[in-house]
Amino acid sequence: METEEKLRSGVSEVGGLKKKRKRKKEENLEDQNQAIEQHEEEEEEETVVGRDPLEVFGRDIMMKILRNLDARSVALSLLVSRAWHGVASSDSLWSSKCEELWHGKAHIPRASQVRGLSKLAAYSISVMDGKRVRIMKDDLCDHVWEFHFNKAAPDYWRNLDPYWKGTSPLMRRYFHPDGSQTADPGDKVWGGHQCCYSIVTSIIGEGKIRSHYVRINRWPQMFVSRNRDWSWEMSNCLYCYSSVPDADKIGGTGPLYSPSVNIFPQAYW
Repeated sequence: METEEKLRSGVSEVGGLKKKRKRKKEENLEDQNQAIEQHEEEEEEETVVGRDPLEVFGRDIMMKILRNLDARSVALSLLVSRAWHGVASSDSLWSSKCEELWHGKAHIPRASQVRGLSKLAAYSISVMDGKRVRIMKDDLCDHVWEFHFNKAAPDYWRNLDPYWKGTSPLMRRYFHPDGSQTADPGDKVWGGHQCCYSIVTSIIGEGKIRSHYVRINRWPQMFVSRNRDWSWEMSNCLYCYSSVPDADKIGGTGPLYSPSVNIFPQAYW
């Protein structure tokens, strides 16, 4: 009896060992399969990550992505490849960037409005022109200018000036390509006298400006400054000129998103 029991016990132990080995083998196989699947997924992810996003998402989706980026980031994407340049230089993309840049600006550069010019080029030209502080003859002639006397001017002049009286719109002045200057009809300060202007710029080495001013006849020179909205100011101890935003100028260049009101006299033309 004892021998039979021992045999039975030995047989059951052997069976248990076999089951354990089989279960362990199955677990090892399952772990191996999971490891293989995980490795394949990682390789697939690496393959997707390594691919060009333009190829993965396509042109239309990439255009939507680029529209949400700032202008500098879009400009950098031009350098990725020819395919990226073709997408990132699209007029439909840069039109909205130009609108953002030009919004609220007093003057839009004439060079950026050339017919047939790409919107990318228009944006680049506008940014460079917006940093310019040297006034040119075109700037004087392209814009209408509001004029008023400063506090240091004689009382007689200030008493005629709507800026100080607050009774009517400010006086306006107009520069012309032939070097002359005119005013609105009926301007009490103007008086119909002859008037001419000159721009003086003295440049030292490396393009640095030593002296830059505008002079009317022989009156004191006016120093030039530029505002954040790209408008201009010229002033001396006696009077000040401020360029008027161009929305209300016939054939004006900006702001492009303001209503146009045609109020300027024929003398301007």
